[in-house]
Amino acid sequence: MSDILLGKSDIDVLLHAKYANRHGLIAGATGTGKSVTLMRLAEGFSQIGVPVFLADVKGDLAGLCEAGGGNAKIDARVAELKVDWKAQANPVVFWDIFGQLGHPVRSTISEMGPNLLGRLLELNDTQEGVLEVVFKLADDEGLLLLDIKDLRALLTFAAENAKSVSQRYGLISPTSIAAIQRALLGLEQAGGDQFFGEPALDLADFLRQDMSGRGVVNILAADKLILKPKLYSTFLLWMLSELFERLPEVGDLDQPKLVFFFDEAHLLFDDAPAALVQRVEQVVRLIRSKGVGVYFCSQNPDDVPENVLGQMGNRVQHALRAFTPRDQKAVKAAAETFPPNPKIKKVAEVITQLGVGEALATTLQDGGVPLPVERVLIVPPGCRIGAITDAERATLRSRSPVGGKYDAAVDRESAYEKLAARANENAAAEEADAPAKKKAGKSADDGNGWGDMIKGALFGTGRRQGVIEATAKSAMRSVGNQLGRQILRGVLGSIMGGKR
Repeated sequence: MSDILLGKSDIDVLLHAKYANRHGLIAGATGTGKSVTLMRLAEGFSQIGVPVFLADVKGDLAGLCEAGGGNAKIDARVAELKVDWKAQANPVVFWDIFGQLGHPVRSTISEMGPNLLGRLLELNDTQEGVLEVVFKLADDEGLLLLDIKDLRALLTFAAENAKSVSQRYGLISPTSIAAIQRALLGLEQAGGDQFFGEPALDLADFLRQDMSGRGVVNILAADKLILKPKLYSTFLLWMLSELFERLPEVGDLDQPKLVFFFDEAHLLFDDAPAALVQRVEQVVRLIRSKGVGVYFCSQNPDDVPENVLGQMGNRVQHALRAFTPRDQKAVKAAAETFPPNPKIKKVAEVITQLGVGEALATTLQDGGVPLPVERVLIVPPGCRIGAITDAERATLRSRSPVGGKYDAAVDRESAYEKLAARANENAAAEEADAPAKKKAGKSADDGNGWGDMIKGALFGTGRRQGVIEATAKSAMRSVGNQLGRQILRGVLGSIMGGKR
């Protein structure tokens, strides 16, 4: 009962729960059946009591909450496989960063940290360094960074006190702070501000079972979120990091504590710096011992870096179409990663010939040994394959056990409020000191009154001449008149022929 029937060929291909935390990969071109395979696995994990988290990029995974049936293609596949199949719904909780199609998912600025936030804001190394200084300043000053307005207020404070902050933590420039402020504005306009705040997500709410012992399937509505690739990939990476940091070491369990599906995995690695890829590789390698299985879903296996791909023990490869040299290279690379099976001599050719709902699969068997690659027909899930109505979603959301905890936002005292209060106190203190300063200035003027009068009498003011200035002018006039008379006498004497 702890194994999941994934597909059938000459043999049943099972995903053993004991090795489900060794991670996995679901790959294939658009329209080849990746979503149905993902739903089959999610439903299988739920049935054995393992909670699941997945992102619903296209809106079709929401069908996990409703029972299937009435689908001729499904009926034909079940008859062909001769499996014990029944229509059934799964316990589902809907989540949505924007709070529209599910319960709001929030994190605080502090929990996100400067590195992931820097990637989300697309900062350069210098700007990210300034962000790290600001986070350190918040820790030392006892300021909580919960939402965007807290970070913006702290950035303003750092800019106003740049000299003292630079002396304590290292040089910060107004230019870098301004760039971070602009990036925050862009994030806010993109709707990212709704992700930051409280109540923050408690990851324990992802590790739930229903009353019958089935694992809850947590579905993140990502049809709008996927339009902001940086926000989407950073959010999922944050979740993965939080699971890694908070969950205790448990070793190898009989089944995982949680299975995490990362759809559109290429978005995580596109333009990612080497340090971030190394971090993902570290988390994927070590999170296994914390009872978490990570399954990447993407079109091509080479969307995932080799060091990460090497950690994927369970693989399902749907059809790839080799229309371009890059496609041919991807097909060849995918074929080379499968354990050989004498029954399938040309794996690369088979990958291009697979039909919808058909795949090459390998899973870990006893002792962690990979099963030789098998060409299988995927067993259809018992849930609805397709979207649900708004009314169905609203009904399920109203019955959610966590709605009362997350639906209402909370805004408690944090950096923004404390810095605003500090600024108001400083302004009030300056206003209180103003009369005393004015009085002190007036007293100083009174004490110097006689001196100013004497100075004005001697040297004058802007409105009248002083004694010294008047005397000097009079002397100059006298000298000028005497000199003028001497010159006049000399000139007249020479004209008139007289003596000098």
